[in-house]
Amino acid sequence: MPGQGRGPSVRRPRLAEGGGDIIRSRRQSLSERVLTSDAAGATLAGAQPPSGAAGFRSYERSMCLGTGSSRWTLASTEVLRWGVKTRSGFTVETGSESPGTSAAGNRVMPGRRYWLVAHLGPLRIREPVEVVAVVDEPDRKGFAYATLSGHPVSGEEAFVVERRSDGTVWLTIRSRTRPAAGAWRAAYPLALLAQRPYRRRYFRALRE
Repeated sequence: MPGQGRGPSVRRPRLAEGGGDIIRSRRQSLSERVLTSDAAGATLAGAQPPSGAAGFRSYERSMCLGTGSSRWTLASTEVLRWGVKTRSGFTVETGSESPGTSAAGNRVMPGRRYWLVAHLGPLRIREPVEVVAVVDEPDRKGFAYATLSGHPVSGEEAFVVERRSDGTVWLTIRSRTRPAAGAWRAAYPLALLAQRPYRRRYFRALRE
């Protein structure tokens, strides 16, 4: 139950053995896809390997969101309900078909699979992911998700909200990414560019 000191719950991965083209990937349901990262929640724990290991780029940054109980209540509640994503312009869906069922406002669950839908002008980029770890402690809450086959990149990302002893509330974002297999590989430089404005949105999302 929330606030009862629950430590990280980690989902062990079954890795993809190879890539596939974008068209075939679009036809796969979430249940048919396989994990393309072996981190298994390492980003949530802050134990991800350094940049360059196995071809991954590592990222970590923390930012103070504010001070006080109201800030903590908002940030700690929203981070476990996909608020970082939905407040940044993403749609979060469950289900195998398109369009899926909105998961906005629902608590993240380890082992559950989702579509993260990025809206870029008229384009909708559907990113299949699986929540691989959740932490729910009195002063630390968050989760990590790993990419599934068909995602534009391969890797893992974590969002962690922490209340420190001085009452300040912090958001930490960690990720490790590398090019996805198949046709998405050529788009990796563009994906890296897109990450920068989205990360700025993530840090603003729980301050508003």
